[in-house]
Amino acid sequence: MSVHEIITIIPARGGSKGIPRKNIRPFAGHPLIAYSIAAALQAETVTRVLVTTDDEEIAEVARHYGAETPFLRPAELSADRTTDLPVFQHALIWLDENEHYRPDVVLHLHATTPVRPQGCLDEAVRLLLDQLQADCARSVVEAGQNPHKMWRIDTATGRMVPLLTAPGIAEPYNAPRQSLPLVYWQTGHVNAIRPATILGGSMTGKIILPIVINSRYLVDIDTPADWEHAEWLVAQGVADMVWPEEKK
Repeated sequence: MSVHEIITIIPARGGSKGIPRKNIRPFAGHPLIAYSIAAALQAETVTRVLVTTDDEEIAEVARHYGAETPFLRPAELSADRTTDLPVFQHALIWLDENEHYRPDVVLHLHATTPVRPQGCLDEAVRLLLDQLQADCARSVVEAGQNPHKMWRIDTATGRMVPLLTAPGIAEPYNAPRQSLPLVYWQTGHVNAIRPATILGGSMTGKIILPIVINSRYLVDIDTPADWEHAEWLVAQGVADMVWPEEKK
């Protein structure tokens, strides 16, 4: 058990348009949000699991799978263009004002990233607690495409311009991939953040540490095609994946 207060907050609004009601749509036998709830409940370091939603049906499903839903999120924080920051600030302020609860670490899990390896939440928490200068620990995977081989097109001249340069490599876009710096793509598996960072106006802060996830766990669902592919991957068997358990 953790000696620190570690809260997982999972945002899940009801107004998804790309995939209607996606947060509670069945995915491989359970509502999509259940996988993120399960990852938090099964983590050794997590002490609370909260879903912030504007939708009572989502809240009911979240409670069924073991999460807390102490409030419904205001409508003004549930629009298409609402970012994570005000949603998390609202949750932390609500908990402080109504429960005098102030966690040591906040975990942000994306409901649209249901395939997580065992232990990645605990790894993020412990890394952040060990590295006191850090503001955040964020999950990443090695990028499938290296941006040193990407280009911009200058609208004024119509010419191509390299997106990035690489120290010591004159033409990185012509260099072998193995000689280029490794780059990483951020994922929704886990972000561990200090509450002061969130309340101070950022979901990451300035000093961000990596939690490197194996790319076989990279599933992020935004479109119906993503959903179909993700269910196919899970059906093939993903090693050491966190699975939900219904709470009776």
